[in-house]
Order: sequence, then structure tokens, then C-alpha cells
Amino acid sequence: MTILKSVLLFTLAAVAEIGGAWLIWQAVREDKAWWWAGLGIVALGLYGFVAAFQPDAHFGRVLAAYGGVFIVGSLAWGMLLDGFRPDRWDLIGATVCLVGVAVIMFAPRQG
Repeated sequence: MTILKSVLLFTLAAVAEIGGAWLIWQAVREDKAWWWAGLGIVALGLYGFVAAFQPDAHFGRVLAAYGGVFIVGSLAWGMLLDGFRPDRWDLIGATVCLVGVAVIMFAPRQG
């Protein structure tokens, strides 16, 4: 159950952070209304709270592992919303990142 909770929280954090950054990008770079940026700021704030609910108590470990989730989530976001098509190197890199996330977060530890 802890792994499932962690994966769910990482997914929610990625949607909040990547979505927030994307909303700000749309306001600044794509001339969307100013309130898109406001929604982006709210989403980025939500990201901070979601990340804080991870079962692991170590901030550095959670944020390091989340870095890998962010990479994979960013590629997926680009595919879904911006028409980005990853090449095999993007996919290989994303796989390496997810393996790193699993090692950091779920490797058996003493104590």
C-alpha cells in the first residue's frame, strides 16, 4: 500500500507542477490571458503540499526521486498537450529515470 500511495502522490505532484509551469508558459509565451498564470501559480503551490505527504520522511530522498518522475511526466505532458514525439533516446532516458526512482524510493533499507 505504501508503494501505491507513493506512486499516486508522485503522479499528483507531477500533474500539479508540470501543469502549473505549462499554464504560466501559456500565459507568457503563447499570449493566453493573465489568469492562466494565476492558475499556474496555484497549481505550483499545490505541488508543494502534495509532495509533503509522501510516506518517506526524508525531503532530499523524496525530491531526488521526484526528479525522475518529473522527467517522465514532462515528456508525457509534451506528448499529450503539445504534440511532442519522443525519440528512442527520450524513452531510454525516461526508463532509466524510473528505475532510479524505484531504487531511491523502494530499495530495502536497514532500520
